[in-house]
Amino acid sequence: MSALPSGTVLSFDFGLKNIGVAIGETLTGSTRTLTVLSAKQGKPQWFKVDELCQTHQPVRCVVGLPLNMDGSESPMCEAARAFAERLHKRTKLPVELHDERLTSYAATDSDQNIHAESARIILEGYLAEFASEP
Repeated sequence: MSALPSGTVLSFDFGLKNIGVAIGETLTGSTRTLTVLSAKQGKPQWFKVDELCQTHQPVRCVVGLPLNMDGSESPMCEAARAFAERLHKRTKLPVELHDERLTSYAATDSDQNIHAESARIILEGYLAEFASEP
């Protein structure tokens, strides 16, 4: 993980049909759900991703990595990595992958949309890792 600059971070909970999006601030560690993008086989309408980046001016993006409970790679990891790579190429922003185990389970306890809430939980965990570093 590279040093975390001050600013806004967008987080994506990758899925083949829906991609949840959340936003957070590096200084405060605060996060909130943003939206859910429809996707066809993991491909969103990229112009909507572009609009989100133009509107929120993130300093980086985070994509959830759907690891198995034992830490091994799930079949969806390859697709999530491809999405993260495409996101980086389109936005020219740093894009980091973050373990998303249990986020969907935690999101089911929320009244929010499960995909956007999963993205928020991914981002919350990502920002917490930086807050705990010396």
